[in-house]
Amino acid sequence: MTHTEITDDLDRLLAILPQEVQGALYKENNFHDLLEVVLDLGRIPEARFTNKVISLGSNCLTKNDLKFTISKLGEFSTDNRAGIEKTLHRISAIRNRQQEIVGLTCRVGRAIYGTVEMVRDLLDNSQSLLLLGRPGVGKTTALREIARVLADDLNKRVVIIDTSNEIAGDGDIPHPAIGHARRMQVAQPEYQHKVMIEAVENHMPEVIVIDEIGTELEAQAARTIAERGVQLIATAHGNSLANLIKNPTLCDLIGGIQSVTLGDEEARRRRTQKTVLERSCEPTFSIAVEINTRHFWSLYKDVASTVDSFLRGQKLNPQERELDENGSLKMRVKSNSNNETRISQNQAPQKSLQEVPTNKSKTAYKNKSFPSINNKNASTALNLFCCGIDSQLVHEVIRRHGWSIEWVTTVKEANAILSVRKELSHQKDIRSQAHTCHIPIMVIKSNTLPQIERALKRLLARHQGKAENVVAQIKTSAINQDDSREALEECRLALEKVVVPLGRPVELLPRSPKILEMQADLVRRYRLNCDIFLNSDKQQLRIYPP
Repeated sequence: MTHTEITDDLDRLLAILPQEVQGALYKENNFHDLLEVVLDLGRIPEARFTNKVISLGSNCLTKNDLKFTISKLGEFSTDNRAGIEKTLHRISAIRNRQQEIVGLTCRVGRAIYGTVEMVRDLLDNSQSLLLLGRPGVGKTTALREIARVLADDLNKRVVIIDTSNEIAGDGDIPHPAIGHARRMQVAQPEYQHKVMIEAVENHMPEVIVIDEIGTELEAQAARTIAERGVQLIATAHGNSLANLIKNPTLCDLIGGIQSVTLGDEEARRRRTQKTVLERSCEPTFSIAVEINTRHFWSLYKDVASTVDSFLRGQKLNPQERELDENGSLKMRVKSNSNNETRISQNQAPQKSLQEVPTNKSKTAYKNKSFPSINNKNASTALNLFCCGIDSQLVHEVIRRHGWSIEWVTTVKEANAILSVRKELSHQKDIRSQAHTCHIPIMVIKSNTLPQIERALKRLLARHQGKAENVVAQIKTSAINQDDSREALEECRLALEKVVVPLGRPVELLPRSPKILEMQADLVRRYRLNCDIFLNSDKQQLRIYPP
């Protein structure tokens, strides 16, 4: 799907401008990037584009020019906005002390199709979505298309709360860009929160779409709607999620912030002050999106954990999504070391919602070319049984590399088992069957795409005869991971139970040099000192009190 942009009736916006302004704009002949036209009394009119500002003519604007434009518009609302019926254009007024109009901002309204692909995979799960970004970056445009997709493609009952007629256009008949979604107009901006509640009580919506939540009453109304099980899609005043956390009026949208006093022992354990900030409740919105540019968004899939991390002083690591000129969606996550881990590349938007079928015993993903692994046995597919693994992520890895892997639903059919450690610990039957059938088990720490990708590569290499010792490596890796976890837990307990509260040094059990270094790193995080010494030809770690 290529990115398509439709400009709605731009000629109707140009027709309300003074003749000299129209002529200058037509000479420019570059309407694709036009954002707005500014008409100020006593100044030369300006046209603002995405990357430049030009003057329109050489004469200053007169009162007659303003009256010409105002006469072609409807009445201005209490928020000094007017529109052109059945279009998305918005005209905002500037008044003097006598309430006379001395300036107009004529903003071009466009319906742009294709931006919804940035979050298309998130609309099916009924989670509330909050869009953030600076003015003019495209929040309302994205909101409009999301409403259309929810109403037309997903067949949901969608109601739009249109305060300034910016989402669905001016007039009583909504603009076609919102599809079959219904629109409720708000008489005055200060009544928006009442109309939000009215929509839920009177019209039984499955989705409420709101543009610009900006007051505490509107934030409270949004929470009330979310608690009634209605999906919310909204924008809010704020350039980023961090700005919203610091906003006392709107922070309730992301769970609210409260001051908590810790006990002495807990404060020592956290190595913080006794008074800290914590999230007070569950967020109204489960997912937050920062719209950096029209084609580059930052996504926070778990707002609750993101806010908790921010309050602990940790760096936020959103998922970055970018839509290229061909309509392909790229997703990546930045690690704390500023290295980028690519999650998805050159993924066509229309395929982003494909899922791995689970109602059949086998589902094959085959391709004759294997970019990473290729040998004479490549034609034999690997039968894979997954335990606690996200099928969507597995499918994405297989699709990207073209690996020959078949998804099976029973252990007996499998050549290998891929599992998350936590999930496998509860599945004794699977472990027993795998041991009986001599089926190797690959255990990964977390359900993330990079770990799944590395695990599948190793399993496929073993299956194709590329790595004869993979099973032994897997067992050794599992043993090493268990030993590392046990050693770190021993170090943590020594720090928190003996060294810090009692002020006594502690000597830990002998470990390998690599694990000793991990323990020493943990000690340094507590801002304490330690030494590694030899005891009967074995290395141990000694921790010193503060």
